Amino acid sequence: MFKRLVGGGLAAGEFLTALSRKQAQWELEMSRVILGRRWKLLLVALFPVLLGLGMEMAAAAGLPEHLGGHKAYMPSFATTEMFVGSIFIGIMAGLITGVIGAGGGYVLTPALMSIGVKGIMAVGTDQFHLFAKAIMGTVIHRKMGNVNFWIAAWFVLGSVTGASVGGVLNRAIYQKSPALSDAFISAVYVFMLGILGFYALSDWLRMRKGITGGTRTSGADATTRFARWLQSLPLKPRVKFDEHIVPGGRSIAVYPIIICGFIVGFVAAIMGVGGGFLTFPMMVYGLGVSTFTTVGTDILQIIFTTGYSSITQYAIYGYVFYTVAMGMLLGSLVGVQMGALVTRMVKGVTIRAFYALTILAGFVNRACALPGKLNEVGWISMNKATAALINSVGTVIFFALVGIFSVWILAVFFRGAGKIREAERQALTAGGAGLGH
Repeated sequence: MFKRLVGGGLAAGEFLTALSRKQAQWELEMSRVILGRRWKLLLVALFPVLLGLGMEMAAAAGLPEHLGGHKAYMPSFATTEMFVGSIFIGIMAGLITGVIGAGGGYVLTPALMSIGVKGIMAVGTDQFHLFAKAIMGTVIHRKMGNVNFWIAAWFVLGSVTGASVGGVLNRAIYQKSPALSDAFISAVYVFMLGILGFYALSDWLRMRKGITGGTRTSGADATTRFARWLQSLPLKPRVKFDEHIVPGGRSIAVYPIIICGFIVGFVAAIMGVGGGFLTFPMMVYGLGVSTFTTVGTDILQIIFTTGYSSITQYAIYGYVFYTVAMGMLLGSLVGVQMGALVTRMVKGVTIRAFYALTILAGFVNRACALPGKLNEVGWISMNKATAALINSVGTVIFFALVGIFSVWILAVFFRGAGKIREAERQALTAGGAGLGH
């Protein structure tokens, strides 16, 4: 029984790690597009200023200090400390994403909750920052030819429905009890980060012992047995796809596509993520869609899912802190690029060790926050001072470990950035000399 549980935990951890790596690839690509366009970067920097002026004008007009629905937490303005802090949180997550190639986005919501942001607002803010990144960094104009319109349409129908259910659930729990809402979101992250951290730690131990492990990969366009079974179901209406890969193309009923979209939208709305990390394996290995078609559809669904969920399920109720979202976006754009360069300077085993530590730090952080929230709800009986102490211990552990990791990455980056530029310059010089001959 124990071996079965351990094996199941490893399999789930491997799956989640593969998903977070897919999300990291998207983050890196989007940041490169945005940083490559100065006007987009300027807009990111100016957005909080323009929003702040708008809020001040609204306040002067006599609007209430807090916008949104019942018990909403939408401040009328942001302090300098809030904005600077959000940039550092974004840098921290970006560094982790860039160095490890996975997992950085998972620390954003726990980090915001650790500095006092309500869970539901942390989720809405995190999701809005992903929506802004998707809109500003989209490369869909280069990949529109890859999109199967009907797969995208049915998938988005499911994701919008799932996001609606997830958003309604999150808001209903919050309206019942803000403490229960924080406990619910914390519990979801405890579950996810616990599995991820356990797998990352075991992966590091295997790597130290020289045992090959890690995420398994296979031919992404090789249709799985499950996908072939789904495609064989005689249900209508159906969608045809991949005519350019398979003679006559493939087809599948719309219902599995809608179900996959629903799951992606629901998870995105509950956790504040983009959902792109789930789309790829579901479509490729679950539905049997080629990677060529999946990439374009994935970009489309991230834009529609995060846009719909963050605006209609959170923003209009006052659960998005726009200035903090833009600060996180600005920080993550820089952090992910610096982190990606650091991967060329350090050993893989060192990176995996730090990755395991940061994910487990997030797990400990949310696990330590749970007793206090459950005590507020009345589900457990605990002295408030003890609960506050446990929560403080979790917060200190989280920011200490993640902070040490971030400082280490920055030190390695600034120490080795000159060497990398020199190596690239010499390579270009050598290449030019070769062409001259």
